[in-house]
Amino acid sequence: MKKKVSRARRPADRDTMRPEYDFSKGVRRATAARHAEGRHVVAIDPSVLDVFPDAASVNEALRALAPVLPHVRKRRSA
Repeated sequence: MKKKVSRARRPADRDTMRPEYDFSKGVRRATAARHAEGRHVVAIDPSVLDVFPDAASVNEALRALAPVLPHVRKRRSA
């Protein structure tokens, strides 16, 4: 039976951050308030961007579609 060759583990204290990453002007929890309000970011496929050019048009279409869809929403645990 062959022995498994284990990969060398990186030391836990090794800095793996690349030099081109600059978080010096980053703000912690900058989007936390929007997330708490229930806002979500969704990626729209580029092929439908001509139909939905902005958030208002997406919301309008979803509001029109909502009455015909079954209303099932999972409750978030607090």
